Amino acid sequence: MPKNILVIGASGYIGRHLVPLLLSKKHHVKATARKIETLEYETWASHNNIELIELDLLSSPNLTALLNNIDIVFFLVHGMSHGHDFIDIELTAAKRLSHALHHSKVNTVIYLGALQPSSNLHSMTTSHSSLRSIERSQHLHARKETGDILRDSGITTIELRAGIIIGPGSAAFEVMRDFVQHLPILVVPKDISNRNAIIALPNLLHYLVELIQTPPPQHAIYDVPSAESLTYQQQLKRLSTILNQHPPIIRVPLFPLRAMQSLLSITTSVPNNIARALMAGLSHDLYTQDSQLQTRYPQSLLNYDEAVRLALKQEQKVVQHRLWGFDKEALVRWQPNYGYYPKQAGFTYTTTATAESLWKTIQTIGKPPYGYFYGNRLWQCREWIDHRITAIWPDTIRRLKPLESQTSINENDNETGKMLHVGDQIESWKVIEAKENTHLTLLFGMKAPGLGRFTCHIKDDGDYRKLDIRAWWHPAGFWGLLYWFVLMPAHLFLFKGMAKKISSLSQ
Repeated sequence: MPKNILVIGASGYIGRHLVPLLLSKKHHVKATARKIETLEYETWASHNNIELIELDLLSSPNLTALLNNIDIVFFLVHGMSHGHDFIDIELTAAKRLSHALHHSKVNTVIYLGALQPSSNLHSMTTSHSSLRSIERSQHLHARKETGDILRDSGITTIELRAGIIIGPGSAAFEVMRDFVQHLPILVVPKDISNRNAIIALPNLLHYLVELIQTPPPQHAIYDVPSAESLTYQQQLKRLSTILNQHPPIIRVPLFPLRAMQSLLSITTSVPNNIARALMAGLSHDLYTQDSQLQTRYPQSLLNYDEAVRLALKQEQKVVQHRLWGFDKEALVRWQPNYGYYPKQAGFTYTTTATAESLWKTIQTIGKPPYGYFYGNRLWQCREWIDHRITAIWPDTIRRLKPLESQTSINENDNETGKMLHVGDQIESWKVIEAKENTHLTLLFGMKAPGLGRFTCHIKDDGDYRKLDIRAWWHPAGFWGLLYWFVLMPAHLFLFKGMAKKISSLSQ
């Protein structure tokens, strides 16, 4: 029977995969995210049975109204992306939701937490000694306490405690994959010998969906079962074999956590705050201690190698996305060794110019006399290098006619037929998305180890507009990472100049 389901955190890793499954089961879904545009890019955003809602649990005034006519709430919010104070943010959000749940008619809350050290497993209260152990990882402590807060609402709360999730885009999995693919030598802390249970993404989603059909009648905490528990070192070795990469692993007994976090910020494309929080959990053995969930909702569990191969097969979906305009060229160029999460560098400039005038100016990119608005010789130099490597000059195709020298962009420069359209070529760049007065996305076409795009984004903030100029780069192995960091200073220099010039031309 279809249910009314609220997914809080639908833009997160699990939420993005769970929502389409719920829709395929004919459920009616309210999907929330702090920024609604992150949901609008999903392929399921226009489904008949979905409602997209912008929700900030820290500031939204009326959470009770959000829960009206809701049968089941999935709580998939994670505070790690907020930075060093993520625990306070995460717990505050949980408390606000718990208070609203207490005054609602919701039947069940399903919360995805994390495996806990065995000394603290399944306890509703925490002793001084076990708390001291848990505090070695703020991430694990916050996960447990969030479950306690949701149970305080009085609504039946089902907490699933999972270990490392193996799937395309899973933060823990992508951290390890970036390590293996981006570094010629793996320098790791001694804690890499600790074990963690693994679960394949399809197996986890099976449990979440089945809980909707026959939820337990009272509070329950389930460890998510695993086909095998592996040390981090074993995972790195087996992942290396599957990827046909064989970097030596060097364990350093006194490897400072800060040094490891700095290495992560360079190596991985996973958001830094998330990667650092996950690494803090290395100091624990995290086992699955019971099989209740598997007994209640049986299925065949994928082992580590099977889960990794399936994840790598599915990773191509990263470019089967509105962010890439579903561009066939991007799909063909995507390779399995590209980093799933992109590196990014850019500059945001606040201006009084209107969104319409900024958009008109952006439409002239690549066109004389302004070209790329700033540092044109650097752009030309990059094109020349690409020509020397490939021996092919890129086609320069523009619908727009050259401008005479001027200090601003006038209205006649935006006549019908002169606008950029999807598929237009600007030297080595290809337009893959163009949304009027909002954003322009270009596919990077030059020769380089990876796949990238360039975006101009306009956000209207009432009296002001924010113009964001940014490059996104999925590196291919060590050379792709090196390429990014060599060019990043130039990117920051160019994008700052571009944003200011576009603003001045738009006044």
